[in-house]
Amino acid sequence: MSTQDNKALARRYIEELLNQKNLAVFDELCAPNFVWHNASTTMQGQESCKQFLSMLLSGFPDLHITLEDLIAEGDLVAERLTFRGTHQGGLLGIPSTGKQIHVTGMSITRVANGKCVEFWTNSDDLGLMQQLGVIPTQG
Repeated sequence: MSTQDNKALARRYIEELLNQKNLAVFDELCAPNFVWHNASTTMQGQESCKQFLSMLLSGFPDLHITLEDLIAEGDLVAERLTFRGTHQGGLLGIPSTGKQIHVTGMSITRVANGKCVEFWTNSDDLGLMQQLGVIPTQG
């Protein structure tokens, strides 16, 4: 696949899967052995990743991700993202706060045979916890 094809796949992941909340498209976009790395854990296989996404979308049912930058080279696609939403459901043991969040993050997606096979993501989790009131802010 070309870098343009890989970028289109990354855009579909964000737009169709996350912004349109269409979890059914996950199997089409991601390989069966998909691996997702984030700051605290590594999830392997489609089911564990779909469970995490379901929890995220339950916690933030109005979640919207803005793709700020998209850069591709070879089989890798890098994305700079902004996450916005309202915490309306439980998330990681944190009961709903009703608070609006605005979080930035970056991810790298590795593509093979037209599917996402590996995903590394890092976002401002400290800022998220502060916005939810779980961790106090400085000063």
